[in-house]
Amino acid sequence: MKALAINEIVKAVGALDYDSRSAHDLITSVAFNSKEIKPGGLFIPLKAARDGHDFIQDAIDHGAQATLWANDPADAPSQIPVIQVEDTFTAFVDLAKYYLGLIGPKVIAVTGSAGKTTTKDMTAATLSTTFNVYKTQGNYNNQLGVPFTILSMPEDTEVLVVEMGMSGPGEIRFLAQLCPMDVAVITMIGESHIEFLGSRENIAKAKLEILEGLKEDGTFIYPGDEPLIDQAVVEMPEIKKIRVGLDDSEDVYAENIVNEREHTHFYTNLSPNVELSIPVSGDYNVKNALMACAVAYSQGLAVEQIKTPLSQFKLTANRSEWLLGKDDIQILNDTYNANPSAMRAVIRNFSQLERPAVTSHKVLVLGDMLELGKYSASMHASIAEEIDSPHIDGVYLYGQEMQALARALKDKGYPEDKIHYYPEDKAALIKDLLDQVHSQDQILVKASHGMGLAEVVAALKA
Repeated sequence: MKALAINEIVKAVGALDYDSRSAHDLITSVAFNSKEIKPGGLFIPLKAARDGHDFIQDAIDHGAQATLWANDPADAPSQIPVIQVEDTFTAFVDLAKYYLGLIGPKVIAVTGSAGKTTTKDMTAATLSTTFNVYKTQGNYNNQLGVPFTILSMPEDTEVLVVEMGMSGPGEIRFLAQLCPMDVAVITMIGESHIEFLGSRENIAKAKLEILEGLKEDGTFIYPGDEPLIDQAVVEMPEIKKIRVGLDDSEDVYAENIVNEREHTHFYTNLSPNVELSIPVSGDYNVKNALMACAVAYSQGLAVEQIKTPLSQFKLTANRSEWLLGKDDIQILNDTYNANPSAMRAVIRNFSQLERPAVTSHKVLVLGDMLELGKYSASMHASIAEEIDSPHIDGVYLYGQEMQALARALKDKGYPEDKIHYYPEDKAALIKDLLDQVHSQDQILVKASHGMGLAEVVAALKA
């Protein structure tokens, strides 16, 4: 973060009052978690389940230089400068808007039901060949995470790649208006949060709110095989659009795809003689890479310039991550999140990968996909379409919702002795896995993050 004087922050947030004796003191970072405050930092006490004002002393102990304050001024701390505001969240957002304007980077915004973090990581890697790039860290992609991301970018940032997440209508609109963008990317329309939004059509509408922040000369990049987006943008002829996919009818497409366990190789129509490689497997990751290629193309970069960084980009943890387990077990850790489209895609790719040895087994460990509401049973059952006996040697299912998949597998004739179902007992699941898997077996572990299957991965690695 570029250092800001307190009087500069006061103007940016429209403060009601502040200690003018500290007007020229410098703030070098912000934090809304008192334990993450660094010396020289501004503490932002937000009101949620807990009132952040109650943690002011902890923030001071961690080195807070100053604090926003929306409670009674009489209760404000005396040890550090206080910037009195009407609402700390509004002030936080206003400060982020000011800082974004001050630094003035190009903004690439990425949203989607799946693949947005991988696409964000790939995009940041490709653009870093030419620009100073800062990207969303971890899962800071919501109404708190995006302003924090903006305020965390270094002074020399030329391109900000920001991930935008949502769980309901209006959330992407808020983020798009906070962070006007030069390029907007929607990776896919899936079933995430359908419990709250009711249909894929409503999910598409919520994702398309991102276009409300697209600048007049901006570019919209989206999957060409998604009719819900195509139908919407027909009415927006003034927007520059790039359709991406695996079919040669798209503006940017891939061909000659070769999947390996930890790499995928392919060519694009942007430069048909240049082979590209990504350090992850699966056609669905090729689509993510094409999104990154399209962003780079929109910014004037040639495929030759992005070939190396694309081949070396680093995935955010717990996403399509191959790990070596005990006794040379091969673990595909994809425990960060799950929705039906993403789960079907990763199982399809996992099923097709070459086995490391003739005796190797392919095993699925799947946990509940959350926030599917009334569609949950049918969507869990639909995963059975991707599971067959010749390619998958065993299935371990965890969680109440996975009962629907267990039934669907039995109904389709998948061998019952290969189906292991654990409604609640994760310890039993782990014990049985450890007893039954062998050296060089391949194990895919995937579920919504809230199911805690990272514990299974940890046990297999131990």
